[in-house]
Amino acid sequence: MLTHVVIWRYRPEVDQGSRDEHLAELRSLAGLVEGMERFAVGFDILHLARSYDTALVALFRDRAALDEYTIHPQHLRVADLGRGLSETIASVDFED
Repeated sequence: MLTHVVIWRYRPEVDQGSRDEHLAELRSLAGLVEGMERFAVGFDILHLARSYDTALVALFRDRAALDEYTIHPQHLRVADLGRGLSETIASVDFED
């Protein structure tokens, strides 16, 4: 299995409506490719100094499934939206 984690820290001027839209678009990616086994996304609830605003965690059957997801047109569109809203994006992908 391969776990894909992405976190976004929005620019301060990004309003709640835009944040909600981003979350809805991220949720639309659930089940996008056959090899996606689990998918979760949500807003941070603790609001610590180290916190990011939104996180996505997806579990893929294998690297091929992650690669298919990565180049899918819907994913590319949502990724562009996130880049436009964020001051920082970080990700990690690991096998377990």
